[in-house]
Amino acid sequence: MRVRDLLAPGAPRLRLLAAEEELDRQVSGVMTTDLHDPGRYLHGGELVLTGMLWRGGPADSERFVRTIAAGGAVALAAGEAEVGPVPEDLVEACRRHRMPLLAVPDDIAFGTVTEFIGRQVSADRAADLAALVDRHRLLVSAAGGGGLDAVLDLLGGDLDLDCWVLTPTGAVIAGPADRLTAEDRDQLVRAHLAAQRQRRRPPHRARLAGGAYSLLPAAASAEHEAPQAGWLLADWLLVVAGDVTEWTTKRQQLADNLARLVAAERHRRDEGRRLRRRLADELLALLRRDADPAEISRTLYASSAMAARYESPEPKSQPQDDSWLVLSAEGTGLPDGTVRAVLEEALGGTTDRALVAGSGNGAVVVLPALDSPVPADTLRDLLAPLEAGLGSEGRITLGVSAPASEAGGLRGALEEARHARRIAAARVGRVCVAGPEELASHVLLLAAVPDEVRRAFRSRLLDKVIGYDIEHQADLVRTLEAFLRSDGSWTRCAGQLHVHVNTLRYRIGRIEELTGRDLSRLEDRVDFYLALELA
Repeated sequence: MRVRDLLAPGAPRLRLLAAEEELDRQVSGVMTTDLHDPGRYLHGGELVLTGMLWRGGPADSERFVRTIAAGGAVALAAGEAEVGPVPEDLVEACRRHRMPLLAVPDDIAFGTVTEFIGRQVSADRAADLAALVDRHRLLVSAAGGGGLDAVLDLLGGDLDLDCWVLTPTGAVIAGPADRLTAEDRDQLVRAHLAAQRQRRRPPHRARLAGGAYSLLPAAASAEHEAPQAGWLLADWLLVVAGDVTEWTTKRQQLADNLARLVAAERHRRDEGRRLRRRLADELLALLRRDADPAEISRTLYASSAMAARYESPEPKSQPQDDSWLVLSAEGTGLPDGTVRAVLEEALGGTTDRALVAGSGNGAVVVLPALDSPVPADTLRDLLAPLEAGLGSEGRITLGVSAPASEAGGLRGALEEARHARRIAAARVGRVCVAGPEELASHVLLLAAVPDEVRRAFRSRLLDKVIGYDIEHQADLVRTLEAFLRSDGSWTRCAGQLHVHVNTLRYRIGRIEELTGRDLSRLEDRVDFYLALELA
C-alpha cells in the first residue's frame, strides 16, 4: 500500500499535515514507538506511529524526524490522545525532511491504524513471505508488551514454526513453554552462551533429542549487539525449531527480523524499568547512610505500589509486605553493570517486585521474602546456566540474608548478605551462593581470614601429608578426611574405607608422626578439619 491509501475512503480518519508531495511512498510495515532514538529498529518502509511522549521541546522534534528519516521511515503518524494537537515545530521538521505527517485523532486507536495497514499489506503481498514478517511486526507494535506471544502463535499457525524467547537462565518469555522441557531449555541457553563467549557468528545451532534448533541473540540494546563478555549474560535468546542456515533467503530474513523485533521488545521493557531502578538506587543509598526507617519505609511503599499497579490496573488497598530479603552480589572478570543486569533478568522471571541496585561489578537486591527464590541452593540452580557464558575468569558470588521483618532491619540484613557473600566467595565455582544459615558456621570465620594466612595455615598442617601421599601413594589425606567425618570412630571409619582397623591405626599414626599432632585431641582434630576445608 501507499501512504495516500491512509487518507482514502474507508481508512481511519487521519489528517495530513505535511509533505503532500510524498504520498506515493510504499508502506511495508509499522513501528509504534515513543523511544527518543528508534532509528536502530527501523528497516526501511515503515510508517512510524508515536504518542509524542519523547518530545520535551522543539529541538526534540527535529532530532526525532531526522532519526526516522535516516532509518528509512516513509511517514510519521502522531497521536493526539496523550499530549494534545500536533505541535507546529513537528510539522515544520517533517516539511524540512519531506516526511509525510499524519495526525491521529484522540478517538482513533493506534491498533485501528496498524490493523488497517496490516490488511492492506497482506492483500497486496499475500503470496510473499516478507508480508508475513510485516504482519507480525504490526501485531507486536499494536499489542505492546504482550505482543511476542501473539507473534509466535502466528508463526506457529501460519508457518508451522515453533519459536521461543528465553532468558539466559532458561525462563520462557514467550512461546509454547510446554514444548520445551526445563532440561531442554538449560541445554539451549548453555549452548548459546558458550557460542557467544567464543564469538561464533550467529545463528548458533544445537541438537537435542527432539531435533535441531537455531539460536539467535536478541541484544538488550544496540550498544551491546556485538557479543561482549558479560553483557550476553543478560540478553534474551530467540530459539527457532530447525536449522535456519538451510532455509531459503526470505525465510532466513524472517528469523533475522524476528530477532530484531524481540530485541526491540526487550528494549521497550527495559525503558519501563527505569523508575524502578531509580527507586532501587535510592533505597541502597538510604541503607548505606543508615537513614531513618521512616524514609526507607516510604521507598519500600512506593516500590510495592508500583508493582501492584503493574500487576493489576484495579485500585487496591495500601500494599503491605511483611518481610524483606537482601541479596548482595559481586562479579569478577565481568564488565561493570553486568551483575545488576543479570539479577534484574533472572529475578524478573520470579517476581517484578525486586529492587535491584548497584554500580561497577556489584549489585544489591531487596525483595519481599514471599517472592524470593531462596533458599540459596534454589538461587544457585536458577543462575547455574550462566556458567557457560562466564569464561575462565568470570565469576558471580551471591549472599542472601535472613528476612527482615521491618524497614529498620534492612540495614542489618544488608550486612548479613555481605557476610554471606564472603562465604560464597571462599568457595570453588563460577556461580556460588551462600545463605543466612551459614553465618553461624566456621566458614564465615574462614572467609574473613586473609588469603596468605589461609595458605600458611593449610600448608603447615597438610604439606607433609600431601607430599608423603605423592611419594608413597599412601592415601593419607583421604584417610584423614574419613576419620574426621566419622567423629574419630575407628570401626566406622575403617568400614567406610574398606580397610582393617589396624591399617587405619597405622595410617593415623603416620599422619601424627608427619605433623606432630595428636588426633585424639579435639583441638588438633579441629585444626585438621579447618585445614581440609581451606584445601
